[in-house]
Amino acid sequence: MTQDSQRSPLPAERHSHLLAALERDGVVRVADLTTELGVTPVTVRRDIARLEREGRLVRVHGGAVAAAHEVARDEEPADRHPAGRSAPVVTPGADAAIGVLVPSLDYYWPGVVRGMEAEARRHGLRIVLRGSSYDTADERPALRRLVEADGVRGIICAPRIDGTTVHDVAKWLWASDVPHVLVEREAARAPHRDALESVVSDHALGALMAVHHLADLGHRRVGLVLSRESPTSRKVAAGWRAACSDLGLTSAEHFERLAPDRNRPEFSGVVDEVVNTALGSGTTALLVHSDPEASAVAQRAMDRGLSVPGDLSIVAYDDEVANLFSPAMTAVRPPRDAVGHAAVDLLVKRLADPSRPVHRMAISPRLMVRESTGPVRR
Repeated sequence: MTQDSQRSPLPAERHSHLLAALERDGVVRVADLTTELGVTPVTVRRDIARLEREGRLVRVHGGAVAAAHEVARDEEPADRHPAGRSAPVVTPGADAAIGVLVPSLDYYWPGVVRGMEAEARRHGLRIVLRGSSYDTADERPALRRLVEADGVRGIICAPRIDGTTVHDVAKWLWASDVPHVLVEREAARAPHRDALESVVSDHALGALMAVHHLADLGHRRVGLVLSRESPTSRKVAAGWRAACSDLGLTSAEHFERLAPDRNRPEFSGVVDEVVNTALGSGTTALLVHSDPEASAVAQRAMDRGLSVPGDLSIVAYDDEVANLFSPAMTAVRPPRDAVGHAAVDLLVKRLADPSRPVHRMAISPRLMVRESTGPVRR
């Protein structure tokens, strides 16, 4: 495309071109984009500024680099001390340990735990790791064993959030007088709603970013598919609904579905129903949590003769394996490693100063733009 072109590209087309060039080359120059897109340097710089605000790239003199080229906390070498971070604030002793209880030791949580281990090493701490289960009725016995049998100095945990479980755990932690931090969970203690220290990914923001990305590509009918079993789903849904409200999408222009565990026999039927609903409603894009569910929907759509992204753009949520699918899937990447670092950092500071105010931290995810999203077909 040259500056003599009769039609200037739409913003969504410019953004898609720019991000594709970044994905391919890792860097773009304003001068090159001006020629390729047939627009002014001011327009290119404005596009770069907007994409930087969305966390999709980083501006540099004369152009931009891919966000992955930043020194990001979720990609740091394990022993690196991130810039701007505080020095170790406790001298815990030769065998000091903190206890970590998470609901799974596979998928999603290993990245969080790696961040915890790196931060713990920096402070001379070791981690005593325990896994519960999403089916565990009561995590308090496991927490009690960490304190009484393993002698940990503090607790980081991710309790179940259904029913009264998280409130029971919050009450136990408060009463135990053991320094503690919730990870990817938030809770308060009755009767005064005193908040517990916590670190979470801002999943609602991640979903909002994904829907706005699709809207920038021209999509007006954007569906949502959620994993019924995941505690993350409610926050993803909240962000998706907020984005639909921001963009003025009515209930006739989007749909929402809950998918059962992918190992259950009814999962295949739900995937079929999602594709049928998308076709019947004119839906052109989907946000799907999580990666395996997104891959299943994409595969079923292609089996039906649809093109991804030509007929249906798909954004996965989690980015554990989204890039392995063909086409590589655009995905929201929660800051797993950074969440782990921050949880240990908060706990260490609590150990050093038990009277400090309670801190609740939300860390922004990133949108990784790949091949599964593209402009809507006119």
